[in-house]
Amino acid sequence: MRLSSVWDLLPSGRRQKAIAGAIAAAVLVVALIGGAHLRASADAPVGTGPPHTATVPAEGTDPSVQLTDMQLKSVKISLVGAHEFPLERTAVGSIDFNENLAVQVFSPYQGRIIKAYAEIGDEVKKGQTLFTIDSPDLIQASSTLIAAAGLLDLTTHALERAKQLYQVQGIAEKDLQQAISDQQTAEGALKAGRDAVRVFGKSEAEIDAIVAKRAIDPVLVVPSPIAGRVTARVAQPGLLVQPGNLPAPYTVADVVTVWMLANVAESNIKYIHAGQKVNVSTMAYPGQVYEGKITIVGANVDPTLHTLLIRSEVQNPRRELLPGMFADFVIRIGDPVTSTAVPANSIVREADGTMTLWVTTDRHRFSQRKVKLGLQSDGYAQILDGLTQGELVVSDGAVFLDNMLIPSTDD
Repeated sequence: MRLSSVWDLLPSGRRQKAIAGAIAAAVLVVALIGGAHLRASADAPVGTGPPHTATVPAEGTDPSVQLTDMQLKSVKISLVGAHEFPLERTAVGSIDFNENLAVQVFSPYQGRIIKAYAEIGDEVKKGQTLFTIDSPDLIQASSTLIAAAGLLDLTTHALERAKQLYQVQGIAEKDLQQAISDQQTAEGALKAGRDAVRVFGKSEAEIDAIVAKRAIDPVLVVPSPIAGRVTARVAQPGLLVQPGNLPAPYTVADVVTVWMLANVAESNIKYIHAGQKVNVSTMAYPGQVYEGKITIVGANVDPTLHTLLIRSEVQNPRRELLPGMFADFVIRIGDPVTSTAVPANSIVREADGTMTLWVTTDRHRFSQRKVKLGLQSDGYAQILDGLTQGELVVSDGAVFLDNMLIPSTDD
């Protein structure tokens, strides 16, 4: 039976339902096709225009790229100008005591420590008592002084009597001369006795008191020979100390100046000499700069590290710098130079080690150019060759342009 005959045999109600179903199916297909088209349109970027173009350079020409207006928002363009570069050399090292101003304090005589007064880190003045000892040598010197004072009194009275007797011819002249000689000898012995006690640090008033009271003072006071900071102490009550026996009971250092010991690269040795001024900074006090000067340049280069030891004397007026601190110094070896410069962000280091940047004339098309760098300072790089002042360079986003030259791996 033909299809038309079957259609003719269907009741009119069923024919109307079939027509309606066919129309609905057609509408659904159209809607699906339109939705897919709208989704594809929505996924496409708006306003980006055509994609960027990268030109593969012919031999002897620079690579270049052209950016759309949207892509230009990813880069910053700056005018090439001049910048002042200081001629400096740097080195790292550490802070140490100024050993020329550090003193190990020993007792001048043997004895046992009675009391220790200063602690590590204390600031002491010159002449301030560090410790006292019970000294047998001081006892002996004081005894000798007392005996000399007594002998002087005796010979002085004997001389007065001899003079009186000589006036009445009670004694011979030689006896008077002997009395005079004895008295002078006693005076010399007393003076020597006072000097011997003075060596132990006793003042004139204390010596006079020993003579007047005929009393021995066995306490030997050991003062600080300089003003400074106590950097080491082993002194304890009861400890037997002897002159020159290590360790010293105390060590005192003047920390108004300290040393900085730094290692300078062998390539910089020719720029360094004694007397040059240096600026020193530390991690402990960022932003704080301390002034100093080079005092000693080493005589030997480390054969392993190829560095030379440099010693600088650094001012430490606030006594902030402590031995062992890590520090670095900057030394100016000449007057600053003014040269063509670009922001350091403009420079891209390529895989082969060359340095490149991107230049433009119309702010849309950019060419990659190799340059030779010199000094760097304050975020700027000196250009020795490959660029002139007045040109336009990409100062931010140079890596973004570099990546555009890399072939895509999506295909």
